[in-house]
Amino acid sequence: MKFGPVPLAEAEGGLLVHAVRHDGIVLKKGTPIGAREIAALLLAGITTVTVARPEPGDVAEDSAAAALAAAVAGDGIRIDPAFTGRANLFAETAGVLVVDRQGVDRLNAVDPDLTFATLPAFAPVSVGAMLATAKIIPFAVKGTSLDAAVAIAKTHAPLVRVAPYTVKTAAVISTILPGFSEKVIDKTLRVTAERLAPAGATIVAERRVPHEAGAVAAAISAVLAEGVDLVVVFGASAIADRRDVIPSAVEAIGGRIEHFGMPVDPGNLLLVADVQGRPVLGAPGCARSPKENGFDWVLSRLLCGLPVTGRDIAGMGVGGLLMEIVTRPQPRSEPVEAKAGRKIAAVVLAAGRSTRMGGPNKLLAEIGGRPMVRIAVETALRSKAAPVVVVTGHQEREVRAALAGLPVAFAHNPDFAEGLSTSVKAGIAAVPADVDGAIVSLGDMPQIDPGLIDRLLAAFDPEKGALIVIPTVAGKRGNPVVWARRFFADLAGLTGDVGARNLVAAYQEAVAEVPVDGAAVFTDVDTPDALEAVRAGAGGPAESR
Repeated sequence: MKFGPVPLAEAEGGLLVHAVRHDGIVLKKGTPIGAREIAALLLAGITTVTVARPEPGDVAEDSAAAALAAAVAGDGIRIDPAFTGRANLFAETAGVLVVDRQGVDRLNAVDPDLTFATLPAFAPVSVGAMLATAKIIPFAVKGTSLDAAVAIAKTHAPLVRVAPYTVKTAAVISTILPGFSEKVIDKTLRVTAERLAPAGATIVAERRVPHEAGAVAAAISAVLAEGVDLVVVFGASAIADRRDVIPSAVEAIGGRIEHFGMPVDPGNLLLVADVQGRPVLGAPGCARSPKENGFDWVLSRLLCGLPVTGRDIAGMGVGGLLMEIVTRPQPRSEPVEAKAGRKIAAVVLAAGRSTRMGGPNKLLAEIGGRPMVRIAVETALRSKAAPVVVVTGHQEREVRAALAGLPVAFAHNPDFAEGLSTSVKAGIAAVPADVDGAIVSLGDMPQIDPGLIDRLLAAFDPEKGALIVIPTVAGKRGNPVVWARRFFADLAGLTGDVGARNLVAAYQEAVAEVPVDGAAVFTDVDTPDALEAVRAGAGGPAESR
């Protein structure tokens, strides 16, 4: 193809390389130059233009793009008409995109004037999603280059296709150990159902069994006998070895372990197996979270009936680091001393409007002769947390007065009416830069005592993966919660009136639970009845506690 500036008198028959906008004249890039265009350009005072002229054997960009797209596309793909040298490919069915990486690389090496780009291989796609694009760089390409590219595409045919979802029924088996919360299993089922939904698959069988090989083996056999297409096993304890409970159960019923472990994080402790010709997945702990992890990469392929071999999994390492690595911690049952030099601030939220109280500001209500907010703040001050930041909002002046004389820093939240998240953001923003984390407590929880806060601070251990510390009673989580500094940006991004619950769910692998006694971690005073109940009890923590 010839290319370059020419006098306007010699431009006829060429393609305009650069758009022209001048004195009401608009000629787009690629416009064929004829007598009318030349006349318009002369009126605009333009005497030289840059043009491109196809040579014998060249193929125009749109024709070439259309031919290239047709050559690479396989099943489940629709091609839009080429325009400006580009032909886009779209999914006609939901599934995963299967790409012949070697073939695409060979095609793109033929001539830099010919390009073909796709989504990542095995990307889940919905109907209508754009999958790939064939783009011709100049206005025309050599016919010999196009022929070579098409020949490569036919050799590897198809270069791209959509494998449709075929798995429609799944079973979930959960193992249980003493103290393991049933609510964790309930949440896991919800998250798994959401993962299966785009494929049109549903959970049709569910079992909860002891964490023993025999019990798991019997459960897998039972659900397979019911005809399910896929089995997912969630262990109360993560798989640690090919001889552990879940893989032992698979082999006990004649199954085959395809692979254990994967170079994707989170998702390392994944087991892929086959029993009676159907896939069985031993899920890593991170699969309980909706956040993307290695489990998703394997599940999406299996839902389309595609095999997942050990070699496939071994090839997932490049791009397999999906987030900063955190280590799943073990629950702390006994208090330990916090490491020397670790600094944790306290953020006390005291900005709410007390709408459920029917009028009065609950934070100013007295319990045992002290305003409730003062009880919460004095509790934080008597703990090892420092400094203490109090977030104000509604009736700021009155709340400050109730805390008169206390050595605290204040952070005002002018957006308190928009929900709890705004107060969390205001408090975290006011925490000094030299702290390692913050414990976020509520001003309407007067039964929390300094000893409880210190137990939570002692359990905070980033080196062992304990980055979020939560008190629990019989497996149920309460407040306050300790957050490592690495989550401050996430806390600053919260919206609405739901606090940080969704963040906890997203970072399960970073959570350390501290079992405690009593209902203090659940007792927040929201209503007049709740206030009277607290007053009728012991009130807030005594000064001597």
